[in-house]
This record gives sequence, structure tokens and C-alpha cells, in this order.
Amino acid sequence: MSRLKDLKTPVFWAEGHPGKLDRESWIVSVDGFCKNPKIFTWQDIVSIPKTIVDARLTSVTRFSVRGKWGGIKISDVLDAVEAHDEARYVRFWSVRNIYDTSIPIDVVRKEKTILAYEFDGEYLEEDYGGPIRGFCPYLWGYKSAKSVVKIELMDRYVSGFWELRGYPDDALITKGRVHDLNQGGRIRYIPDGEVTTFIDE
Repeated sequence: MSRLKDLKTPVFWAEGHPGKLDRESWIVSVDGFCKNPKIFTWQDIVSIPKTIVDARLTSVTRFSVRGKWGGIKISDVLDAVEAHDEARYVRFWSVRNIYDTSIPIDVVRKEKTILAYEFDGEYLEEDYGGPIRGFCPYLWGYKSAKSVVKIELMDRYVSGFWELRGYPDDALITKGRVHDLNQGGRIRYIPDGEVTTFIDE
């Protein structure tokens, strides 16, 4: 059993679970408003120095789970493809190109926004967005796209899968109750913004 399963993290694929995915042959293409579009293989990604982010994934459905997410900074990816100044948003596509979501480039460049392939030292399984998923603790979890296969640098914002279905485009985390999965689902209260503390502490 994986650590995320052990914490009873919900498994949720709005577009349907993709089933078993081949980590070793995984690729992420990066294109759009950049000078040097690239295709990153799984081997490319794991060869880049790993960044470990101790942070929370917080869902708009009001659960929050903390752990050490391992992966690579998306800012490093943007630098590798030489993002143009006109690039204002980064659009992430999940496997099968059904699910997409976009994040402002200044949020993508923050130090905790990564392409994650580990949680607490374990490779991410498909249930939780493996082999490689976006991870952005600054926004609600629907901005952390699972099983990413494509990244587009855009000069404008495009509403994604959930945003077209009524979720806020800015995805700013708002204060209220959440179930803290690290505390067995205990109900706790969060302030606005990235969840780093609880109001009830």
C-alpha cells in the first residue's frame, strides 16, 4: 500500500481513470511560446536534480494532505525551453488530452510548483497522477493536473476542464473547513491561501 493510500487520500479522475501507465516510456512535450520546444522523457526528468517540496495538496472538495513531493521545478523546464516574454500562462494536459488546466506563469515559477513523480519517497501511482503530475500547493488541487503529457506556454488564459464546469479560474484557496488526512481526516480550519498552518492551532 502506498503512503497516499495509507492516508486514505481520495482517488478522483473526473475524466475516468486511465488504468496502468508505462512510466519508463513516459514523455512530456513542452511547446508554445518558447524558443526551444522539447520532449522530456521519463529518463530526462529523473536525471534532473530532484527538488523535494514539503507541502500540502488541498482539494476544493475540502481535504488536505501533506507530504514530501519529489520532482523537478517547472521553472527549470521553462528555462530549458527558453520561454518567451509573451508567455503569460502555462497550460497542462493530462493523459488522453481530455483534462487541462492553466496557471499564471508567475505562480508556475514559484519554488514549490513542480512536476512531481514522488510522494514521501515513493513513485506516484496512477491513482494519484503518476507517473508525473503537476503539483502547485498555492492553488486548489484541480490546478495540479495528473499524469501530465503536455505543457503549453500561452500568451492568454484558457479555461480548463473544471473551470468550464463552474470552478473558479483563479483557484485561490479560501478559508474554511478541511479534512486533514495526516490527522486521520480530522476537521480543521484553514486561512486563505497556501495551507501552511491551521486556524485552530
